[in-house]
Amino acid sequence: MKILHTMIRVNDLDLSIRFYCDVLGMKLLRKKDYPSGRFTLAFVGYAPESEASVIELTHNWDTHQYDLGNAFGHIALGVDDIYRTCEALRAQGAKIVREPGPMKHGSTASSPSSGGSEIAFIEDPNGYKIELIDLKRRSQA
Repeated sequence: MKILHTMIRVNDLDLSIRFYCDVLGMKLLRKKDYPSGRFTLAFVGYAPESEASVIELTHNWDTHQYDLGNAFGHIALGVDDIYRTCEALRAQGAKIVREPGPMKHGSTASSPSSGGSEIAFIEDPNGYKIELIDLKRRSQA
C-alpha cells in the first residue's frame, strides 16, 4: 500500500490552485468538473501521481465556507532553507503564522535528537496550516 493523496475542501478553487501552484511551486496535475454532483476536483503536487502523494482540492459548487474543525492538523512540506523559503513565501503574499525557528518542547518521531527541527507554519487561503520543515536542519530518527 501507499498513500495516494490527501483531500481538502476549498472555498475558492482558482485561489487555492494559485496558492498551491504559484506560491508553493506545485503543478496542477489534473482537474475535472462533475456537473451532476456539482463539484470539481483538482489534483496538485510536486511530481506525477504515479511517483508521489498529492493533494486533492475539492470544490463543492454550492458550499462557500467550511468549518475546519479541530481534528485535522496540517500538511507538512520539506524545504532546503526554512528562513530563505519563508522570506520568499512572504514576498509572494503567503501568511506566515509561525515564524521559522527551532521546534519547541522536545523532539518528534522524525527529529528525536540534537535539539529538534527548524520549522515554520504558513496558512493557505482556506485556513489550512502547512508546516515547513527544514530538511538540512532536521535530525533523523
